[in-house]
Amino acid sequence: MSSRHFRLGFIIFLTPVLLWLLTLIVIPHIDLLIASFQAENDQGKLVFSLENYRNFFTDSVYWYTFVRTAFYSILVTVITFLITFPLAFYITKIASKRLGGFLSMLLLLPFWVGELVSIYGWMILLRESGVINYILQGVGLIHKPLPLLYNDFSMVLGLVYMSMLFMVVPLISALESLDDSLIEAASDLGASKFTIFTRIVIPYAAPGITSGAIVVFMLVLGDYLSPDLLGGKNSLWFTEQIYNEFIASFNWNQGAAFGFLLLLLSTVIVWLGLRLSHQRLDKAVGA
Repeated sequence: MSSRHFRLGFIIFLTPVLLWLLTLIVIPHIDLLIASFQAENDQGKLVFSLENYRNFFTDSVYWYTFVRTAFYSILVTVITFLITFPLAFYITKIASKRLGGFLSMLLLLPFWVGELVSIYGWMILLRESGVINYILQGVGLIHKPLPLLYNDFSMVLGLVYMSMLFMVVPLISALESLDDSLIEAASDLGASKFTIFTRIVIPYAAPGITSGAIVVFMLVLGDYLSPDLLGGKNSLWFTEQIYNEFIASFNWNQGAAFGFLLLLLSTVIVWLGLRLSHQRLDKAVGA
């Protein structure tokens, strides 16, 4: 009887989740997938066609933007890891609990105001009449303002800034469970800091690294605000191409094709990352 009640309760709680996934994720994606294989014929009717995908491979602008988006998404993920890993190690293994908690709270500050406000804050700092150029000119380091805004530098800076929390949280979670006695034992046995770092710390934190890298990469790949506002008109981000097809050109069939190409790109890169790191997706998500 208890087993039957457990099954009934499980079904009751699971049904809303399945309905939510079906109606808001599965069905819309199936509809977009069908739309991506449709195009208007000479009579203006929608027919099955590969034209939307053919346009992507025949237009060099689309292809270049696609590859460029993948490259910078990987670059931002790597930079974010290089910045946040020492910070996560310091919070979990060196700093006191009070200081570690304070530093963790500071990492949450950018998300108290939202992405859009944070981006406008960076625009105020980086523009030619902004704070950074004003200080550099005031101390005599430069004689004319530096072009810090509306380029790849400002775009990457904004993407890294907005992605740090999503990398550092899995890293902190993974490193907190690392027993300090393992590091102390390795040090007592004569292991160098580099050996301890590469043989103990990195392998132990690998699930957290993989989890953070997947989340950051997916978020950066699908970001729109940072490339558009900080990168300017020449940012050439693939999500802008998708936006233009859907909103500016009202070409939903082409936009759907571009969306699924972006989904395919993210899936392939995540799969390659898991294979190269010898990690499994279930362990990475569990981290």
